[in-house]
Amino acid sequence: MSELFDEVNEEVRREQLKKLWDKYSIYFIALMVLIVAAVGGWRANQYFEAQKAAEAGAVFEKAVELSEQAKHEDAERAFTELAAKAPSGYRTLARLRAAAEAASRDPKAAAKMYDDIAADRSIGGEWHDLAKIRAAGLLLDSASYADMQQRLEASAAPKSTFRHSAREMLALSAWRNNDMTAARKWLDAIDGDGETPPGLRSRAEALQALLPPVAKS
Repeated sequence: MSELFDEVNEEVRREQLKKLWDKYSIYFIALMVLIVAAVGGWRANQYFEAQKAAEAGAVFEKAVELSEQAKHEDAERAFTELAAKAPSGYRTLARLRAAAEAASRDPKAAAKMYDDIAADRSIGGEWHDLAKIRAAGLLLDSASYADMQQRLEASAAPKSTFRHSAREMLALSAWRNNDMTAARKWLDAIDGDGETPPGLRSRAEALQALLPPVAKS
């Protein structure tokens, strides 16, 4: 008798499942189609992005070769064209390299290119700081200390990635603009930072020796 009941229950379950399938199978099939299409689209997108990155990498290498051959105008043009159409990673690198190539013909124009990168909020903070450092390096001989301070003081803060370079340029700018108090401030910051690179520390000590002695009160 129990076996009979089991068979009846099994038959009832099959009938219920069949009814459910007949009623909802179209939705299930549609869901499966959507999942397959989504996975296929994602895979296709990955493939095309990889293709774009590979193509951008090849163009970038050719532009680097032009730079190494001292064909700076051609290299700048190639990097600028790449920056206009490359994937995001190569785009920023190409903009930085284009500015570097421009520096050989027009440092002020190159500094403006770096400033534009530093002002672009679509890229990461470290790229901003790097662009600021490079722009400041091009303007170090001509800019006022106030201008350099505005450009670099935030980058000279403790734990900033490029603080060592920023502090050195601020000290040099202050010294060249006869602001010895500011020069000492940045040289002391260099000396007091245990992570200051040895070469930079040596240069800071040499600059410190050029400063006039502090007047005794």
